[in-house]
Amino acid sequence: MGYYVKVAPDVRLYVEDVNPRGDKTILFIHGWPLSHKAFEYQFNVLPEKGYRCIGIDTRGFGKSDKPWDGYCLDRMADDVRGVVDALGLCDFILAGHSYGGATAIRYMARHRGHGVSKLALFAAAAPSLTRRPGYPYGMPKEDVTKLVKDTLNDRPQMLRGLKELFFFQNISNALGDWFFDIALPAAGYATAKVAMSFRDESLFSDLGKIGVPTLILHGLHDKVCYPELAVAQKEGISDAKLVWFEYSGHSLFYEERDKFNSELMKFIEG
Repeated sequence: MGYYVKVAPDVRLYVEDVNPRGDKTILFIHGWPLSHKAFEYQFNVLPEKGYRCIGIDTRGFGKSDKPWDGYCLDRMADDVRGVVDALGLCDFILAGHSYGGATAIRYMARHRGHGVSKLALFAAAAPSLTRRPGYPYGMPKEDVTKLVKDTLNDRPQMLRGLKELFFFQNISNALGDWFFDIALPAAGYATAKVAMSFRDESLFSDLGKIGVPTLILHGLHDKVCYPELAVAQKEGISDAKLVWFEYSGHSLFYEERDKFNSELMKFIEG
């Protein structure tokens, strides 16, 4: 079922709550520029195994409200806290993809892991998606700046181009259309501002504040969040396990979805 949660005086987030009576709860945070629908191939399987799957559309994306501002990691983490408190969640697994993974990490640091028993990171945009002094492993900042410019000039065309950037395996035209349709309802300014956030913000100081078991899933062919980011996460988080996906790019939750779902369930039950 779907409903709205108020996280600020003028902002409501859409929440999809699948199998609310499940034994264990996983709270999913999607990546840029998508929505909770990106996790369709998890929501098809995990509830049948007894899990409650909650997907948030972050502000500016999917069915959520689209305010002009608030597109930074602190505000996104605070929005997640608003959902957690509104639903009374405790002892849950927090899971995030790409910028959603960065948001999850900031939540753990900023809100001291409130209610979280385990953390799962999927191709997370941390500790920095872009290169910076002393950290040569991310995308060039100018590449992200181009995404911002393309978003503000011709967002549909920019979104079409993400198919080649996000997927390593060949996917059908129909699946590419599905991916495009997930991203299209976002506000253009939200899409641009979140890209500026992952271009400019970093989480180097956040990783060491994570005190729960953490699973890192990452595609070896990721052209958005390079594999070196996963290594840095493993080194920076005290209790972390890294699992590589040999046949995936940035969209490992689809490209190797059976392995993805299996690894996530093993982690939760372990």
